[in-house]
Amino acid sequence: MTAHISRREFMGSAVASGVFTIVPRHVLGGSGYVAPSERITLAHIGMGTQGFNELGGLLEDPGIQIVAVCDPNTDSSDYVEWGKNSVRNRIRTYLGNSTWREGQSGCPGGREVGREVVDTYYAKRRVGQNLKSCSACADFRELLENEKDLDAVKIMTPDHLHATISIAAMKKGKHVLMHKPIANRLHEGRLVLETARETKVATHLLAYGSGTGNGRIVERIKEGVIGPLREVHNWTNRPVWPQYTETPTDTPPIPKGFDWDLWLGPALHRPYHPHYTHTVFRGWYDFGGGSMADMGIYSLWPVFVGLGLEAPLSAQAWATHTCTISDNVSRTVKNDFSYPTACNLRFQFAPRSGMPALDLFWYDGGMKPRLPREVEAHGTEMDREGILFVGDQGSIMAGFNGQEPRLFAKGLSQPLELDLATSETTRRGGRHSPWLDACRGGEPSPGSFLNAAAITDAVNLGTVALRAGQKVLFDSEAMKITNAPEADKYLRRQYREGWAL
Repeated sequence: MTAHISRREFMGSAVASGVFTIVPRHVLGGSGYVAPSERITLAHIGMGTQGFNELGGLLEDPGIQIVAVCDPNTDSSDYVEWGKNSVRNRIRTYLGNSTWREGQSGCPGGREVGREVVDTYYAKRRVGQNLKSCSACADFRELLENEKDLDAVKIMTPDHLHATISIAAMKKGKHVLMHKPIANRLHEGRLVLETARETKVATHLLAYGSGTGNGRIVERIKEGVIGPLREVHNWTNRPVWPQYTETPTDTPPIPKGFDWDLWLGPALHRPYHPHYTHTVFRGWYDFGGGSMADMGIYSLWPVFVGLGLEAPLSAQAWATHTCTISDNVSRTVKNDFSYPTACNLRFQFAPRSGMPALDLFWYDGGMKPRLPREVEAHGTEMDREGILFVGDQGSIMAGFNGQEPRLFAKGLSQPLELDLATSETTRRGGRHSPWLDACRGGEPSPGSFLNAAAITDAVNLGTVALRAGQKVLFDSEAMKITNAPEADKYLRRQYREGWAL
């Protein structure tokens, strides 16, 4: 290899030409050893709560080397977590230091914390591999420009940045591993898919694999166990974050070390407020995708794939509202800025080969479906999250991701436990394993962005229906709302100058 050819260029050209000979790992360095030429160099973009919660799987993988971290926040303790000190304790495990930041309060995060974790972990666990120090930067654009020997990125940012960062990375030839959703605007989601097709890099959406039980239920339904499928109902306990019902009016100072402008990215400017940022971003139309984007992609993606669903024909929404008193008069608050505390969405899908038209219902905020008579007759209790498939000859109800499915067939005196085959995902290994294979020139991951096109359209069309306040009819090919032209604007984002895609 000549001095001016990077490891990344050499690896790519060798795989493409078929002349890359891999020496067995046990010959090079013992069990679990991965030669430097085989490692995927990765930049981790987004060092917040979920970023640290999932960091262990990447650190432990000998086929990955994290060479850079990126976040507009330097280092702070103002993040939101799901259990007191859970993030701090997880970081202590990575560091092998049970007293790390002892005496400090709050939930830690930021790029400098990320850099410390990566460097310390590798120094202790990859002794003798002569790894360079992890770099840290605030701006993902600078990262993509400066990290020349970079194979891939993992994107763990708020939803509104997913499309912007993934498109920039793919155009630089980087493979992309990303948390759901692909985008929080329908138009942006399609731009991401278009870029993935054009660049042919390996992509993987991390929601893949979680709802495989639902995919296996669909396979049994296609065998005819409940007759033609007419309805799917999916409910969650989300939101599990504060759902703000008014925009903040106070203007606290921007925290030291936090680049608010970079955090906003493509979103229109507004004054900084902590009600917009860590974790709670999910509840705002500008920054998040609501509860369905948070959880529905896990549970429903296998249903979309198994049933061959395309973009919905329509979406309709029913939502909670809030009221305020103004000049001694109680009025309904007009809200076009945040998701409701609870909602019910209905999507209609066209008939497919051998299958009738389908209605899919989503419920959040404590709302649940009405049970069919054959299910209700058995005194069936609904958990806080679950899924229900309704056919002409019966129903199947299961946990949110298809756990413990029960068949309620018409004419049966008792529900039956539904037998499901072992999932392909379970046999293949970890969450990012199929993506790593694809990065090295193997088959595309089943979690590829391209396989998530229809579920991405549906999630974002649901948001359009919420904001429009009426049923919307969707022309997928023209990407237009046909019955309410004024709702078309919700398919796209209003961009700040210099950020348009």
